[in-house]
Amino acid sequence: MASRVKCWGLALFLLFMISLSYLVNAAASDNNGSVGASFIFGDSLVDAGNNNYLPTLSKANIPPNGIDFKASGGQPTGRFTNGRTIGDIVGEELGVPGYAVPYLDPNSTGKAILYGVNYASGGGGIMNATGRIFVNRLGLDIQVDFFNNTRKQFDKLLGPSKAKEYISRGSIFSVTIGANDFLNNYLLPVLSIAARISQTPDGFIDDMIDHLRNQLIRLYQLDARKFVIGNVGPIGCIPYQKTINQLDENECVDFSNKLAMQYNGKLKDLLTELTGKLPGSIFVHANVYDLVMELIANYEKYGFITASKACCGNGGQFAGIIPCGPTSSMCDERDKHVFWDPYHPSEAANLIIARQLLDGSTKYISPVNLKQLRNL
Repeated sequence: MASRVKCWGLALFLLFMISLSYLVNAAASDNNGSVGASFIFGDSLVDAGNNNYLPTLSKANIPPNGIDFKASGGQPTGRFTNGRTIGDIVGEELGVPGYAVPYLDPNSTGKAILYGVNYASGGGGIMNATGRIFVNRLGLDIQVDFFNNTRKQFDKLLGPSKAKEYISRGSIFSVTIGANDFLNNYLLPVLSIAARISQTPDGFIDDMIDHLRNQLIRLYQLDARKFVIGNVGPIGCIPYQKTINQLDENECVDFSNKLAMQYNGKLKDLLTELTGKLPGSIFVHANVYDLVMELIANYEKYGFITASKACCGNGGQFAGIIPCGPTSSMCDERDKHVFWDPYHPSEAANLIIARQLLDGSTKYISPVNLKQLRNL
């Protein structure tokens, strides 16, 4: 009897190893027509649940967040929106079978990482001090550290040679970060006064660019080659900024938007610099600022009824003070609001943005769109 149990155990183990080997080889060879893996870095705009595993004040694993996320049956997953993030939608359209697993999820090991890992964290920024008001968050430095761990796992799964090819030729690295460096650092009410006295906007933005340069070069040294870097959106137009500055519906905070545009100009120069400096790399610039501004300025054209008021939130004319949670007021037509909560777009807005990044012209995504990048 004991020997029979051992035989069954050996058979099951061999079956598991054969299945894993099949999945690994299929993933490693599938570089024509579909992306290898999607590695997502950033903040709450693309966080898929990492903050669920942190003792932090920045969490979205409470209802009604995720109410329209079909994969979870409408249950919250830690995404800071009512449904899918831009990263989720892009991955689907590029042919990635399944959403990139959050790095801090206990299941983010073995074959689960073959199609991508999400390192993004609500409250995170380019600068390490960004988001300290939330107690804990993963800044971009830490996110890149975590990718270094993932990179070693790929060597074990595929072997060093196949792993390098899979990551450098078949995978896309997206970075959506920078807004928190303004909203929850340089522009933070009361707490940021000293910082603004000691450092000019030019100096702060130059520090952001220097840090980002180092972080992107680190990823390149770990075999990343295809990059998509989003600029900072019109942060002066989000419900939170409109509310705390007591603006009218069609107004935005000019200083906040000017900071974003100043950073965006230097970011574009940085991406041109790195493309020329790092052999074999391509840095795609995602013009999120103009994309979101187009939605805000012409929201009715896209089927929305407001681009000022949050669907879920509390406080002020635009429900822009208290983040979305169980006690928040919630709109009836979630797909007709540009903003889900005081800070983040709705799934309906994310879908429009993602489609432009996937198939759009160089006005919004350059030098190539994401479907073209996949096939390079």
